Amino acid sequence: MSVLWGVSFDATALSGVVVEFLKTAGRLAGRRVHLDLGYDIKTDKGAFFRPYRDEAGLLPGWVTLDRVAGTGEIRGYDRAFAERVLREFVQGGDGRLWPEIDRIAGELAGKIVATWERLGVTMVMVENGTLPENVTYTEALYRAIDRYGGRHRLGRFVFWRDHDLMWQSEPGIAKYGRFPYPGVPAPRNSPHIHYFALHEHAKAETLRWVPDLRNIDVLPNAFTIAPARIDGRNAGFRRDHGIPGDVPLLARITRIIPQKRLDRDLHLLALLPGVWLFVAGDTAEAPAEHARLVRLATRLGVRDRVVFGGWLTPYDTTVPGRYSVRDLLAHATVVSFLTSYDYESYGNPVSEAIASGTPYITSGYELYDVVYGRAGFRAPVLDIRARDLPDEPFAREVAELITDEGKRAEVVRANSELGRARFGADVVGDLVERLYPPPMGAGTRLSVVLPVYNEAANLPEVLRTLHDQRDGDGPLDKSRYEVVLVDNNSTDDTVAVAHAFAADHPDLALHVVHEAEQGVSCARRAGMDFAAARSRNRPDTDPGERFYLVSADADCRVDAHWLGELFAAMEASKAAIGVCDYYYDAGHFTGRPRLWDAIRKTLRCRAVTFSLFGGFPDGKGFAVERDAYERAGGIEIFYQLRDGEFVSHLSDDWDFGIKVACGGDAITYAPRSRVEINPRRVDHAIDEVIAGRAYGSGGTIVMRDIRPSAPAAVTDLTEAEARQAWEFSIKDFTPKNTILPVLLTPALLADDAVVAFFGPDLAARLARRIAEIRDEMRVLDFTPIHAYKTPSYRLYFEFADELFACLRRHVGEDIGFPPPLPPCLAKVPPERFTEFVRYYCEDRESGEAHDYFGNGGVF
Repeated sequence: MSVLWGVSFDATALSGVVVEFLKTAGRLAGRRVHLDLGYDIKTDKGAFFRPYRDEAGLLPGWVTLDRVAGTGEIRGYDRAFAERVLREFVQGGDGRLWPEIDRIAGELAGKIVATWERLGVTMVMVENGTLPENVTYTEALYRAIDRYGGRHRLGRFVFWRDHDLMWQSEPGIAKYGRFPYPGVPAPRNSPHIHYFALHEHAKAETLRWVPDLRNIDVLPNAFTIAPARIDGRNAGFRRDHGIPGDVPLLARITRIIPQKRLDRDLHLLALLPGVWLFVAGDTAEAPAEHARLVRLATRLGVRDRVVFGGWLTPYDTTVPGRYSVRDLLAHATVVSFLTSYDYESYGNPVSEAIASGTPYITSGYELYDVVYGRAGFRAPVLDIRARDLPDEPFAREVAELITDEGKRAEVVRANSELGRARFGADVVGDLVERLYPPPMGAGTRLSVVLPVYNEAANLPEVLRTLHDQRDGDGPLDKSRYEVVLVDNNSTDDTVAVAHAFAADHPDLALHVVHEAEQGVSCARRAGMDFAAARSRNRPDTDPGERFYLVSADADCRVDAHWLGELFAAMEASKAAIGVCDYYYDAGHFTGRPRLWDAIRKTLRCRAVTFSLFGGFPDGKGFAVERDAYERAGGIEIFYQLRDGEFVSHLSDDWDFGIKVACGGDAITYAPRSRVEINPRRVDHAIDEVIAGRAYGSGGTIVMRDIRPSAPAAVTDLTEAEARQAWEFSIKDFTPKNTILPVLLTPALLADDAVVAFFGPDLAARLARRIAEIRDEMRVLDFTPIHAYKTPSYRLYFEFADELFACLRRHVGEDIGFPPPLPPCLAKVPPERFTEFVRYYCEDRESGEAHDYFGNGGVF
């Protein structure tokens, strides 16, 4: 089983930092989880080198408490040294300690790596590692990550999240120095680390500190948005703490230390007769502060309405025999967070209140607006820049919230909706699961990538055909493949449909990831990159075993043996790309013989040339071997202008095949691996199909939305329309499928089967002409779209009659003869025909050549 190693720099058995680790680790299914609480890292909790005692009882059973073995054996590494480094190196800027830091960090890194090797760690989660309480350990951790990740080729196996940073942790006393924090190991670019900040402000400040830092995302703390309710387990909470059942209860969830400003809650309580205050915090952490607050409560006359309830287990955790923060929230009327201005960053108690369906009040601490205020969350806010303590106007606002049940309900409704959208568990889970999905099984050989946009109506049937794959007479082993669905900003129920299907079919691994940039090429690349990276972490695999990335389309059904046949063809041929056979259901075109004849002729031509040249991949169905995918640089995102804005080009599948072929890798055709094309591609774009505008005009290739909004056209084409549709189809087909393969790989013209198709004389003349055009154009590489289209079009015009003779001979006489030339070429004298073909095909201003050739496949 894959092993997750977590390390918390908090040195507390169950803190907010540890809880966030548990929430995230709980999403990373299929991993054995080990957690180092950081006792041997952080000094101010008094646990350095202390053995674990009963801490495991506070954690879920699926977590194993662990720590790096042998750290106590390192000469000079102890609590005193860590405190000295903080005092002299971080705060004092004294660099004389660096040689000792460097030595100890090197030995620590070795101990960390040895522990990971012993356990077989495949993923690491670092919580708060940048906070420089112990920079020696941070430096050691960076070294261990690079050493271990490089040795095992693990990619970005480290999830590094900072809850606290120098500028938001007691900045008034410059505990960690001043910007740019010369004594702090700054986050560094590593091929093994993905960084996470809690909000946009923290990300921006991190990038101000380290401007060239890459791979950093915003990942807010996660909460399940669900009302906290009184139930059988917590019904006695008020009784057990001596709180009357009918009084309003103000809840304060905090450490009892001066920076938290609990005195504000006591002053507010004095202005709210009949209201009680429950303080959830460890009274033994700072006994002097607790005593001071008791004296203040007595002086203000509210001591009998204040309960110092001691430490509660954090939100979303349950410890037998103990009450939790969520139990308190079930009984609370309002949550208070009147903290100091510069102490808190995220303010978890506010999120906990929002998630539990409890109104809250807060001070206007430094980052409140960044995290909550500007997002529109509703609450009374104490302006502590203008008034240090609550006054009568603020108390009246709080009293109204306490006594007005309707207002409380409206505030809860509004805040819950915003909370679900901004830090709900699903929002966070989408990012975590995309970057760190469940480990891929050792037997998985294929990842099927399915880009989707608003396909809720069609998706169940498409997923069914992917699920019901066959291998001979039985089902295809589900451990052999997985499905990666890439949602490209759907606004319908596409994602919900996918999750529901996954829940109903747990035997098939179905991952849902998101791609924010619109465009099928962007989505296809995101899914293939995702699958390729994960495939490298499969356990116990033969280094020579091939892994395949497979493309499918969200509106096309695959045949039952589609994947098995494609896999078999790739394994047998050892090709880089495997291309499927595509077909329409003839029954859909019953009563439309002219339209069906045009479609059928195109498919027949494709079957012949694909068998001969291997064809080029089509997003509807192809496979690429992972290493070949990475050698080619992945799916290329090429941009073009449409209506004055850049959009991603639609020919990513063809362009990718061209890159692979030009790299010297082979393409094979798998005729028994079949995909049924959705007829809506014709039915709902029939006018554009007839006129050759289905994929754009004027040189701009676009895809119109062909999702049915009205009944499909069911009448047949006229003879003239059928002829026009066929001519555009064959004009698109011939340059791409008979010329382009040999243009990219001229050596094919010496292959016996290719020579038999063209005939020896035509094959020889094509080879000479390709060499001449290459020299004339000074083209070294025909891979770029602007490089291959012009010579393909030129060769078509120069050899059209002979090429069509080849098609008639090998496909059928009904293929006929070349469509009429563009009128401008028909008027050119024969002796200057080749010269003007060049001008026509290279006219980059008009796009007429693109329009003539149909701007992309029609059928």
